[in-house]
Amino acid sequence: MKKIYIIHENSDWTVHLTDRLDELGLPYEEWFLDKGIVELDGTPPEGVFYNRISASSHTRNHRYAPELTESVLGWLEYHDRIVLNGSRAIRLEVSKVHQYMKLKQFGIQTPKTIAAVGKEEIIDAARKLGKTPFITKHNRAGKGLGVQLFHSMEALEEYVHSGQFEESIDGITLIQEYIQSPDQSITRCEFIGGKFIYAVKVDTSEGFELCPADACKIEDAYCPVGENDAEKPKFEIIEDFEHPIIQRYEAFLKESGIDIAGIEMIENADGDIFTYDVNTNTNYNSDAEKIAGKYGMLELAKFLGAKLNQI
Repeated sequence: MKKIYIIHENSDWTVHLTDRLDELGLPYEEWFLDKGIVELDGTPPEGVFYNRISASSHTRNHRYAPELTESVLGWLEYHDRIVLNGSRAIRLEVSKVHQYMKLKQFGIQTPKTIAAVGKEEIIDAARKLGKTPFITKHNRAGKGLGVQLFHSMEALEEYVHSGQFEESIDGITLIQEYIQSPDQSITRCEFIGGKFIYAVKVDTSEGFELCPADACKIEDAYCPVGENDAEKPKFEIIEDFEHPIIQRYEAFLKESGIDIAGIEMIENADGDIFTYDVNTNTNYNSDAEKIAGKYGMLELAKFLGAKLNQI
């Protein structure tokens, strides 16, 4: 029987989708790819294959999940299976350098960024950047991993040579100009089937780790989706959001082979838009969706069901 196959390595982030698939009565199977084999001479089953492998998989002791998944996706694509967020998408998921280069092809502005390998090279890169404040971040990350804000070269040097320094899993650290938002917020645009679904305003005043998944409330004390005593919500879906950049995002996704994604952007005091992250393993915040009456995982389940019916 043909099915929807969900390729992932984190059940906490996938259960909300499988709940919706159950609700719609759609057949599915989970492929948990923390480890495994790929029988290259074998033939994959019929179905729709949706890749949800995350760049942060190594933080859950699934170090080689992206590499294994890329092999699986290549096998599926060779056999002409319907693959959503396929091998081209996972390349962008695990490398912000590749993200930024692809975004630039579509006239999408990204923050000035320098990639570096090595502690002294990180310091040299910050000097070349010539801007303060600036941030460092991991090239392969997710959940805002490795993001640090610096107001001086001295602070960076102290950090890099301290026991607190955290190297990216791929060895590449990004040194990036810091874009200041007047209201300390970013906007996350969600896409399903390559089409815009809704935009979320995210309050960043308590930190950089912006994973909207409900599970982050447990996993990460600094992820700003938890309890908030103030009236201002951390995540708020923007009603009737419109912006010319949406068309560029959709063109970028189509060309990049990305079907489902969340794209994050920030606006400075001059109204300039900078895009800094493409998350192909996108999640949705249930509190924000309940208030707005919009449900990303439900729309995604419907989209997967429609794809299944095309077989």
